[in-house]
Amino acid sequence: MSDRIEKTVDLAAALSRVWQALTDHRQFGEWFRVHIESPFVVGETSRGHITYPGYEHLRWEAVVQRMEPERLFSFTWHPYAVDPGHDYSAETPTLVEFTLERTATGTRLKVVESGFDRLPEHRRDLAFRSNEGGWAIQMENIAGYLRDAA
Repeated sequence: MSDRIEKTVDLAAALSRVWQALTDHRQFGEWFRVHIESPFVVGETSRGHITYPGYEHLRWEAVVQRMEPERLFSFTWHPYAVDPGHDYSAETPTLVEFTLERTATGTRLKVVESGFDRLPEHRRDLAFRSNEGGWAIQMENIAGYLRDAA
């Protein structure tokens, strides 16, 4: 198993438009399927609840790490934290980094989630496999969101 998940998608949308879809909490929530309570702020915890079918009972929580306009958006979170009765706060979170790059036809968006090797051994493999598939879906979701919003 690897310590990191990496997914890339080429989007037929301007850099500024992709940046908005990533960093405006309402737009992020639409394609990511989460209702986020307030805007993203570096150093602060973003909270909300999952709206993805089958996961509506779960809270969403991430700490915004960096927001470098039209280049990098990152946060830490507890991956695959799906047991509402379990407290994940003692675990080391993973780092999710979105990087944007202008291309001839729009924007290349790359997401990297790293730090799985620091998760408790009993959760590591399932969290990695679940998020590997989850990020593939989310890259399709943002592409569809940007296509539909055009």
